[in-house]
Amino acid sequence: MSDTGRRTHYEKHDHEEPIYVANNNSIYSNGTIHYCSIYSQRTVQETKGWDVFREFPPKQDSVSMEQQKCLEMTVRMLKILAYAVTFLVVLGSGVIAKGTMLFMTSQIKKDRRLAFCNQNLGRDKQFIVSLPDEERVAWMWAILAAFAIPEIGTLIRSVRICFFKSSKRPTMVQLAVIFIAESLHTIGMAMLFFKILPELDVVKGAMITNCLCVVPAILGLLSRSSKDTKRFMKVIVDMAAIVAQVTGFIVWPLLENKPVLWLIPIASLCISLGWWENYVSRQSPIGIIKSLGRLKDELNFTRYYTYRFISIWKCLLFMMCILFSIWMDGDEPSMFFQLFNPGFGPHNIVVEEIQIQLGGTMIPDLVNATLTGDSVEVAAVHKSAFYVMLIQIFAAYFCYIFGKFACKILIQGFSYAFPINLVIPLVVNFLIAACGLRNGDNCIFHGTVPDYLFFESPALFSLSDFISRQMAWVWLLWLLSQTWITIHIWTPKAERLASTEKLFILPMYNGLLIDQSMALNRKRDDQRDVKTEDLAEIEKEKGDEYYETISVHTDNTGSSPKTVKSSDSITRIYACATMWHETKDEMMEFLKSILRLDEDQCARRVAQKYLRVVDPDYYEFETHIFLDDAFEISDHSDDDSQVNRFVKLLVDTLDEAASNVHQTIIRIRPPKKYPAPYGGRLTWVLPGKTKMICHLKDKAKIRHRKRWSQVMYMYYLLGHRLMELPISVDRKEVMAENTYLLTLDGDIDFQPHAVRLLIDLMKKNKNLGAACGRIHPVGSGPMVWYQMFEYAIGHWLQKATEHMIGCVLCSPGCFSLFRGKALMDDNVMKKYTLRSDEARHYVQYDQGEDRWLCTLLLQRGYRVEYSAASDAYTHCPEGFNEFYNQRRRWVPSTIANIMDLLVDYKHTIKINDNISTPYIAYQMMLMGGTILGPGTIFLMLVGAFVAAFRIDNWTSFEYNLYPILIFMFVCFTMKSEYQLLVAQILSTAYAMIMMAVIVGTALQLGEDGIGSPSAIFLISLSSSFFIAACLHPQEFWCIVPGIIYLLSIPSMYLLLILYSVINLNVVSWGTREVQVKKTKKEIEQEKKEAEEAKKKAKQSSLIGFLQGVNSNEEEGSIEFSFAGLFKCLLCTHPKSNEEKVQLLHIASTLEKMEKKLDSLEKTVDPHGQSRSRKLSVGLRGSTSGDPLVSVAEGQEDDNESDSETDTLSTTPREKRDDLINPYWIEDPDLKKGEVDFLSQSELSFWKDLLDKYLYPIDANKEEEARIAGDLIELRNKSVFAFVMFNALFILIVFLLQLNKDQLHVIWPLGVKTNITYIEETGEVLISKEYLQLEPIGLVFVFFFALILVIQFTAMMFHRFGTISHILASTEMNWFCTKKSEDLSQDALLDKNAIAIVKDLQKLNGLDDDYDNDSGSGPHNVGRRKTIHNLEKARQKKRNIGTLDVAFKKRFFSMNANDGPGTPVLNRKITLRRETLKALETRRNSVMAERRKSQMQTLGANNEYGVTGMLNNNHGVPRHRTSTANISVKDVFAEPNGGQVNRGYETSLGDEDDSNSIRLQPRQNQVTFQGRYQ
Repeated sequence: MSDTGRRTHYEKHDHEEPIYVANNNSIYSNGTIHYCSIYSQRTVQETKGWDVFREFPPKQDSVSMEQQKCLEMTVRMLKILAYAVTFLVVLGSGVIAKGTMLFMTSQIKKDRRLAFCNQNLGRDKQFIVSLPDEERVAWMWAILAAFAIPEIGTLIRSVRICFFKSSKRPTMVQLAVIFIAESLHTIGMAMLFFKILPELDVVKGAMITNCLCVVPAILGLLSRSSKDTKRFMKVIVDMAAIVAQVTGFIVWPLLENKPVLWLIPIASLCISLGWWENYVSRQSPIGIIKSLGRLKDELNFTRYYTYRFISIWKCLLFMMCILFSIWMDGDEPSMFFQLFNPGFGPHNIVVEEIQIQLGGTMIPDLVNATLTGDSVEVAAVHKSAFYVMLIQIFAAYFCYIFGKFACKILIQGFSYAFPINLVIPLVVNFLIAACGLRNGDNCIFHGTVPDYLFFESPALFSLSDFISRQMAWVWLLWLLSQTWITIHIWTPKAERLASTEKLFILPMYNGLLIDQSMALNRKRDDQRDVKTEDLAEIEKEKGDEYYETISVHTDNTGSSPKTVKSSDSITRIYACATMWHETKDEMMEFLKSILRLDEDQCARRVAQKYLRVVDPDYYEFETHIFLDDAFEISDHSDDDSQVNRFVKLLVDTLDEAASNVHQTIIRIRPPKKYPAPYGGRLTWVLPGKTKMICHLKDKAKIRHRKRWSQVMYMYYLLGHRLMELPISVDRKEVMAENTYLLTLDGDIDFQPHAVRLLIDLMKKNKNLGAACGRIHPVGSGPMVWYQMFEYAIGHWLQKATEHMIGCVLCSPGCFSLFRGKALMDDNVMKKYTLRSDEARHYVQYDQGEDRWLCTLLLQRGYRVEYSAASDAYTHCPEGFNEFYNQRRRWVPSTIANIMDLLVDYKHTIKINDNISTPYIAYQMMLMGGTILGPGTIFLMLVGAFVAAFRIDNWTSFEYNLYPILIFMFVCFTMKSEYQLLVAQILSTAYAMIMMAVIVGTALQLGEDGIGSPSAIFLISLSSSFFIAACLHPQEFWCIVPGIIYLLSIPSMYLLLILYSVINLNVVSWGTREVQVKKTKKEIEQEKKEAEEAKKKAKQSSLIGFLQGVNSNEEEGSIEFSFAGLFKCLLCTHPKSNEEKVQLLHIASTLEKMEKKLDSLEKTVDPHGQSRSRKLSVGLRGSTSGDPLVSVAEGQEDDNESDSETDTLSTTPREKRDDLINPYWIEDPDLKKGEVDFLSQSELSFWKDLLDKYLYPIDANKEEEARIAGDLIELRNKSVFAFVMFNALFILIVFLLQLNKDQLHVIWPLGVKTNITYIEETGEVLISKEYLQLEPIGLVFVFFFALILVIQFTAMMFHRFGTISHILASTEMNWFCTKKSEDLSQDALLDKNAIAIVKDLQKLNGLDDDYDNDSGSGPHNVGRRKTIHNLEKARQKKRNIGTLDVAFKKRFFSMNANDGPGTPVLNRKITLRRETLKALETRRNSVMAERRKSQMQTLGANNEYGVTGMLNNNHGVPRHRTSTANISVKDVFAEPNGGQVNRGYETSLGDEDDSNSIRLQPRQNQVTFQGRYQ
């Protein structure tokens, strides 16, 4: 092969011969060539026998992976516990609530007689008791309270939401419908509880409660649409259920022969009307039902407004019904109020004796029993009604709250539906048992239940009587019909952590009918299920099988423009990372996190595509990295730019990160390079087929810094990629709502699970604009330990409180999820592009851009939330100076943004439902604490000095004032490094002083006792921290550095605040600063300036003066000197410079000769030059003839010699165009990837964006001076205000402290009692010494204690929400332990599809190579098959670098009948033969579908099925070949074995945006000249 064969060609060829890409290192001694054929797409790699030894990536878990592993098992155990506890609580509390309700109704029947226990009155006698009116009234009030408490809860919830959030005013029609339905429901309830149930025994009463579903059953039948699957069968069952319910209307009235029981049909219809909303649907074919369905949807917006009044009306109506019931019984309604106090106060019960009836086992007929005339009065247990009422209320509430918890964490089937359906059967059984025992022995419950109170017992009967006479079989029909009518609670479709409004129709529950209420009030999910057959349609809508981005979703499918497609609702996540000067370790953590997301997305995509499962968590994913200052001046010329070392580091680190994640050696295909108006772009296709795009920003072309990078990706992804799509507005609306930007820092470490948790929050609440996770600082050293505690407390208490009582004010850009639609709203994205023209803007906009973006979202009405379960790990400052500089940015921007929110709080409260006046008051308290923090700490130090060192107040004040004044003077007058040095010294001194203070305080507490204010406050503070740590078991050890935090309080809350405020005018970033590469002219200029400065310094020195150094370099006609100490010149004149000119000319000539010789050497021996540049795109000089001709011997013009460039090129300098052939694109460190160009529309977009928003701001000395002056003025104003506030605060509190004898509060706790005995007089003097709460203590206790209480309470509620979130997102793989008959094959796959795919797509061990770590234990070293493994590795011909190809290789080669299927499956999840058969069945069905549809690919854009084509390196045109009638082996196997590696080799179709499969030669492979001539 000649020299010209080594060059890279991109010329267009007229014939279709294979094109080889080789490099200078391609030729070995034995002639083996590494080549990559663009057509064959195959890497043939011969491994030398002597070079077979391997190095595998280390199995090092990142912090996030370690935390995830240790949490996984704990959470699974916790979820099992949640299943059991929730089931038991819902069932137990439901049974208790129902039982106590029946107990209460048993006591209100007038003239009811009950057998009384004769244990205390005479064993040989029998007694009966009839309850007096006082007792009956008390139980009526108890029933009223049990009904009213949930209604009061509804009232409170409605008022809270209307006050803190918003609710629409209902129309008259809506109000009338709700009023009528709820009134009838309340009347029916009163009929049931005051007329019907008292007349029935409790067993029948329990049974009749299963007959309250008539109206829902009828409405459900009428709502069946023609789209329902198996509609005919469902209608038949619906009608049977209605018939069964209607039988309840007549069974008891006919059997009992009591006219009042004919109220049952009316009561049942009225009660069941209360749940009408849940059973009407807009899909109904019947007009009136459809209208009611629309009305139901409208009521969702007005419900809370309406129920503020309806809840009160229901309580009043229920009370009126009670009064009417009393009047119907012949009593005065006024007794309901008159007997209230006697009923709940002490009163007596009259017990009457009856004649004993001997013989027989039946209990006597108490109604007709003969009285003897003797009676006894016994004292009533007058609080019985109150206690039973409390039990009923709490049991009903616990049943509701735990049931709602079960729905939220997705354990509804077992822990909600099952126990609710079991309530009545259990109640019936318990009642039968209890009544049987009481009938057999009147005294069996003596001492437990008052003898005069018990259930209305049924008559004694045998089992056969119970079934026949008591109509128990009819009750079973009622129970089954209720189960069918409420069948929806068994198959919930709500998302994780769904809100109460999404789970239930009505805001609260019905306490008296708790089980019916929870079953009928649980929302039916009317939306149609996504079934597996719909996935094919979704794929068609997506345009192609290959994973794509939203940019290719167009309306060219022939659908109407208004149609919203299924694919529009797919979650789309764009990971947007901003990078600057990250280290390799930091980049590694970031890339590993992205690769894990890539793997997770691939598994979900493949599971849907091949296993045909519906994954509710499916998402599409793409990564964008925005690298600031990515270019520097090139080594060879000041006119060209090259990428800096950070870009090269990113390119080099990617392969290592991929190998680390996939635990095998991976070489990802080199990035495709694009010139761009803002600099450049590198695009990788990751192993999971998602794209990672790195945007290289040139600060000479585009504004640098993080905020402008954010503007870049917002406008690119949401403006260009979404808004410019040729689709309907409706589709854009849906897509924007489901598009999310995951903002990341370049050093972040997280798991896919963390992102999934944030997505859950977004799906739960459409008003959520942003969500952030728990940020953990990573690093080493005392500063990191301090930040561990600080971050922990900040998240545990402060962020949790903001989340619970309002909104999180700052969603940090290092790991947050933003909704695209929210960012696109008015006054958000557009306002975020505002250029900083005022001093205030630099502080608020540029120093804390994340907080400002969240402020904009809040001011537009969006909510910002915090998920404590979503963990991310970021590198934090490890040095004191870097930490102080970081906080110097954060502190002023935080104050500025919160002040911006507080100043405009009225408008924010009006527009944002989540921000209320109490929340604003809380933030004002925190802001006051921040501003007065230094003053408070100063006073604390003054008081601590007094206590610890036993000095007076003024001396302590003086000692503490001097260091502060010195530090402020240093901050005003010296450079930053000196300020930080002084701060470091003072921080060290303060830490030692704080240790002494801690010891002194401890001694003081020992004297004052545990009841002193200081002791109580410290115990409360430390207890709250400790409890918070215990509630965050993963982060428990973050509390250990609390001692460092304590020692650092003066430094962080006094010195740091002062440093930040006084340096308000400094707007540099302060962290990750590196030296910028300078041009040669700048270097020469600096050298000249340095020499001039040196001369001036020497001249101005005494020795220089004595030596006669002068700038004019004069000489004299007469000179004399004394030992060189001084020189005397007479008749001076300027020194001649001819000699210097000659020397310069000689030096210049020698330099030119040296350059020519170097150039000649390089041409003759190119390998001898270490700095020779390998061009990846091709040389644009002469490509033929004598290479020595290109030596530029004749070019000696002044321009070239003056430029003094360091170029070693063998060709003349060519004209470059930054959008066609920029110099950086030829950098060999960027690897030999393809070069492509942006589309014309994208070029136009970037140019317009740069012109309008992102053009670099030219240096303007006058403007810079104005801004600098304004910043200093702003600093001076801020410092003055800050110092004045604190000085006044200190002065007031300190003066009060000096007068503490007159101004103090007597502390009631910790009283010391002194007893003195005087012998002379024999007197005993007892004196009490009270502790005094001084002014400083008063400020601390009331201010900080109040904030602590608020934060601790909010943290407790937030913890519960977080645990619910973790449990909801934890999958329990029950199928691993169940018998095969318990779950169908489809259920096996559907429940565990993602886990199966993740194991099947592993790149590690693809060729049965599972012995990489074999024998790694200490006992198996000698048994390692080292040589076998090496030989096996040597035989490998090609690697598979894409996960879907690895999956298909395993998936289509598994066989359940031939023993173990694939090693991964059997090794990792040990599936049984049944599961493998299920996989095989699913595989065959997928293949059948593919054959039927005659599709050409299976999602990887591989040209499968084209036999012999991929090895064809001849110039034969290729054609598509049908795959309709070929075998699995033909489709998924290459002719010579192995698979195409599209993850790291040149491919034909992967990078093509149209995602079409092309078998023709690539038309784009031309030189730049060929394309742009």
